[in-house]
Amino acid sequence: DAALHDAYGRLHGRHVWECYGPDWLKHDLSRYLDAQFAGEFLDRYVLAKPKPRLPLYHLVGALDALTDADVKERLADGLPNTLGEWIKKDELTHLKIKLNGNDAGWDVERVIAIDAVAGGLTYSLDFNEQCPNVEYLVDVLRRIKDRSPRAFERTAYVEQPTARDLKAHPENKMHAAAAIKPVVIDESLVDYESLLLAREQGYTGVALKSCKGQGMSMIMAAAAQKFGMFLCVQDLTCPGLAFLQSAGLAAHIAPVTAIESNGRQYCPEANVEWAKKLPGLFTIKDGLIDTSGLSGVGLTC
Repeated sequence: DAALHDAYGRLHGRHVWECYGPDWLKHDLSRYLDAQFAGEFLDRYVLAKPKPRLPLYHLVGALDALTDADVKERLADGLPNTLGEWIKKDELTHLKIKLNGNDAGWDVERVIAIDAVAGGLTYSLDFNEQCPNVEYLVDVLRRIKDRSPRAFERTAYVEQPTARDLKAHPENKMHAAAAIKPVVIDESLVDYESLLLAREQGYTGVALKSCKGQGMSMIMAAAAQKFGMFLCVQDLTCPGLAFLQSAGLAAHIAPVTAIESNGRQYCPEANVEWAKKLPGLFTIKDGLIDTSGLSGVGLTC
């Protein structure tokens, strides 16, 4: 799918993001969605030129060391060993916090501990589908608010808190939680039908991933914007060239306000050669990634 988009841009000597309007596409969005999109094309919902910079979401795993006291064996691999060191190195402003979803006390304490180290950055919370129900999520959010109003206010959204199979779990409605913070579907998003079902069940946001396809991602981004939903792009540890496509989605979809890039944490060697070509995309400065270079012929650069 990505190769087809890239080839189309190269065939015409254009940045392919410039080729999503009626001059280039035979069918409008109603062919892929429904009648309410009649007469609308992708160029209404995506940017022809990338946003020049985006804040980076740094991933904080459930077992990641926050301070020196958490380090059992300090590794000399050239990478920071603690969250505090990562924040200092990259001047981070956004953190994605991985939580358990089966121990509310632990989840709350983890967020509080991270906020104590981070000093009030912007957070997203990822429960990896492990929350048993919406009541669990609401309880965690309320307890965070009681313990640390700052951490609560700085939480931007919650990602896929319960099981991904929405049809199998109609009881997992998100209305109560979404009234507190945006709740986005991630693994649940497989087609337009699943997006509509998620809206019915109370989800208020959509997480896009390049691994689901360039075309699929843009069509879902269009639908989400039409419905006024929160939008973000998830990384899935995309290194090197794969990260360029993922970053391109974040940079070309206007409502997306930040970008994920954990390949630099877990497989940095895969980025080395690409960092020579686009250093600003793989070097974090002031917590930002330079996405202005994602504007060449084809899909990525």
